[in-house]
Amino acid sequence: MPPPRSEEPRRDATGARRGSSRASGARGGEAGGGISDARAYTPRGRTIREGAADGSLRRTPRAGRAGDPFRPALQVLDGGRAGTNRTGRRDAAATGRGGVIRTVQARPVADDPDDEAGPPPRRRPGPRPARGPDRRGAARRPVRKPRRAPKLADPRRRLRLATVLTLAVFATIGIRLVVLQAVETPAWAGAGLSDRLISVDLPAPRGAIYDRDGAPLAHSIEARYVFADPTRIDDRAATAQALSPLLGVAASDLAERMRPRIRENGKPSEFEYLARGVPIERARQIMALELNGIGSHRDERREVPNGDLAANLLGFTSDDMTGLEGLEARYDDVLSGVDGRRVYESGRNKLAAPIPGGFSQTTRAEPGSSVCLTIDRDLQFRVQRILGERMAETRGSTGAAVVLDVATGEVLAQASYPGYDAAKPAQSEPVDREDAATSFVVDPGSVHKAITFGAALEEGVITPETTLPIPNAIQMGDTWFADTHPAQGREMSLAGMMAHSSNVGTIKIAELLGRDNLIEYQRRFGLGQPTGEGMPGEAAGRILPAQEWSGSSYGSVPIGHSVDATPLQMAAAYAAIANDGTWIQPHLVKEIVDAKGDRTPAAAPKTHRVLSPQNAAALRTILEAVTTVPDATGTAAAVSGYRVAGKTGTGWRLVDGRKQPGEVASFIGMAPAEKPRYVIAVFAHTPVGGGGEITAPAFADMMRFTLQHYRVPPSSSDDTPNFVVYPR
Repeated sequence: MPPPRSEEPRRDATGARRGSSRASGARGGEAGGGISDARAYTPRGRTIREGAADGSLRRTPRAGRAGDPFRPALQVLDGGRAGTNRTGRRDAAATGRGGVIRTVQARPVADDPDDEAGPPPRRRPGPRPARGPDRRGAARRPVRKPRRAPKLADPRRRLRLATVLTLAVFATIGIRLVVLQAVETPAWAGAGLSDRLISVDLPAPRGAIYDRDGAPLAHSIEARYVFADPTRIDDRAATAQALSPLLGVAASDLAERMRPRIRENGKPSEFEYLARGVPIERARQIMALELNGIGSHRDERREVPNGDLAANLLGFTSDDMTGLEGLEARYDDVLSGVDGRRVYESGRNKLAAPIPGGFSQTTRAEPGSSVCLTIDRDLQFRVQRILGERMAETRGSTGAAVVLDVATGEVLAQASYPGYDAAKPAQSEPVDREDAATSFVVDPGSVHKAITFGAALEEGVITPETTLPIPNAIQMGDTWFADTHPAQGREMSLAGMMAHSSNVGTIKIAELLGRDNLIEYQRRFGLGQPTGEGMPGEAAGRILPAQEWSGSSYGSVPIGHSVDATPLQMAAAYAAIANDGTWIQPHLVKEIVDAKGDRTPAAAPKTHRVLSPQNAAALRTILEAVTTVPDATGTAAAVSGYRVAGKTGTGWRLVDGRKQPGEVASFIGMAPAEKPRYVIAVFAHTPVGGGGEITAPAFADMMRFTLQHYRVPPSSSDDTPNFVVYPR
């Protein structure tokens, strides 16, 4: 009787669980039978053990493997100990309920090396080699190599790889942030800032122009400019129609200015001027309309308080306060100053306002300096009025008048006809805006005779007592020169020659003087070169060079023909005679006053001696005969109560070297003749003649006002000379 079996399942040598005693008994009752034996049944119902006992059957290698499909994995996890432990438990004695210990053989065939205890080795995929005959000589079945247990993934490697990748990503982001914050910050900040920056020019207040007493002749006042943003205008036509009456500009013109435009950078224009110098109240009315795309900003407007007063001297500026003509152009760099600028961050569209705490930078404007002229506003007004009234009698005429201070060379008044309103220059013709005193080139005529007489006195070829026989005419080269007051060959004094404007007498004196001396004294008296008074575009005039003299030039040049000069040049020449023979450069600018009120006097005028005081005084006496001798040419220039010395002249106007129709009449004089204080020159170009009836009376009116204005005492009648025209 077999010993009793334990109720606990047991395993065979391969690690497979055996069936219980009950199960074994059910499968035939053989001792040691189990699940592995049941799997090894042959079709004939015999087990491997039974076949092995009689030698008819042998176990295959697979038959000895464990039936547990998880055994390889457990071996890997246990480091190969699972199979050993289980095998050991199978080989160990098992104690049943009755305390009986049985020994179970691990392998059914002890002498088969392939049936050793434990799991068979794992083999690699591939064809299984055939086994040769065993030691018994019997052919062996091919045995498969044992399969290796699959390697499971190591979670620690995955964790390390994920950590490395995460750190690399964060390191890359960190480095990029450092680069953006430390290296590329200025570039990125600048790129964004440029889209938000608004730049506004702060115009520098333009300096004023004052007269000699500080009265403003031209100055700037605060105003507004009105602009349009074409990208924001909803209805151009309606907007232009609303602005037209307020700006005084045609609606069609405004609509054209509002038209969308593309700038050179390819972006649409967001700023177009509609008007400059708009009064502040008018700008407020415009902004009250709340028109989309219309705005205004601080501007300045040039104001000329007296309209046309000295307009030909002052000139005017453009809308952006740039001097275009006259003294505004000549001293533009002094008057204009340096504009400032405000740059700040601003929002866009509806948020178009400065950003609090944003970037803001302001460069203050530097106001321009003011120019203080030598002009006397009251005298300028009166001289300008007298010239205009006299010149208005002749249509198409052009006139000029200059008043000089003899002792200083200062220009006290300088008038032109026609004039214009400097506040509205666009309504005038370019010729009306010229300063006739410096741009009016004339053939001076007989006023030049004072230069010939003065040179002859200085060179000693004549004296104040010299008399000459004067025929009615004289031939020089191929030209005859005659007098309008024939002397019939009688002896004539120098005063008589000057009083009757004798061409023959002057030519005879020039023969004594000589050509080269006459040319030299023309230069000394300031002819042939600009005076440098300060007016832009001043004409230089021209002296006939010696090599260009012809036979007739010896007759024409001494009496003021073949000579080009301006009224200002001739006035300065007479001022030299009045100033005891010293020529002083005429000048308009007295001083420069900067924005702080500091005054810088103008550069001292150039001076040089032309005549000695004695010869200058003798020449003044000769010139006084023109206004006092009966039937003299300049009696209309006399001023009651004052001794006046001067000379009339008749010539013609030259434009680009060509003689113009009509004639140029002139009178240049000084008063009081005994000690001159002022010199006044009056020139008038009249297309139909008759200028002599304008210049001498105009001179008398101007000189009378000047002497009274400056409170010059009247001349003493006891000192009036007694002239003799024909001594013999």
